[in-house]
Amino acid sequence: MPKPLSLPFDPIARAEELWQARWGPAPAMSAITSIMRAHQILLAEVDAVVRPYGLTFARYEALVLLTFSKAGELPMSKIGERLMVHPTSVTNTVDRLVRSGLVIKRPNPNDGRGTLAAITEEGRAVCDAATRDLMAMEFGLSTYDAEECREIFAMLRPLRVAAQDFKED
Repeated sequence: MPKPLSLPFDPIARAEELWQARWGPAPAMSAITSIMRAHQILLAEVDAVVRPYGLTFARYEALVLLTFSKAGELPMSKIGERLMVHPTSVTNTVDRLVRSGLVIKRPNPNDGRGTLAAITEEGRAVCDAATRDLMAMEFGLSTYDAEECREIFAMLRPLRVAAQDFKED
């Protein structure tokens, strides 16, 4: 898909001006619009990097999570919890990875109704290769230095805490 031509102006800044003229100041509107646009840009960039491996960023995240687990496997429910996604999304993601030969599913011996997802050797190799490529392009954030990336993380953390993503220390 060809990249659209750049506009001769910042449409979010223009929207902010028009918004303010009509309804008054709302810096949160331009902030959320910028965050959503940044999400679109970054997702397109990282998906383009992982696509040659037969992955989406969501599938890549699942592989990374399995790689980080001690035994290379986790209950499906735990994957959903850690990735903060709906169980149906986990099932779809893992099933795609199974069809690609990157993950296997097996009954959970500790939970008669549960299923474990386990990364395969091929899954580990694909995860490592995709990770090298993502790190080389700095996950799409090469515009920022390391300190600015830490600042972005710190700035967004209170929002995640307020959404109860996790309990703050």
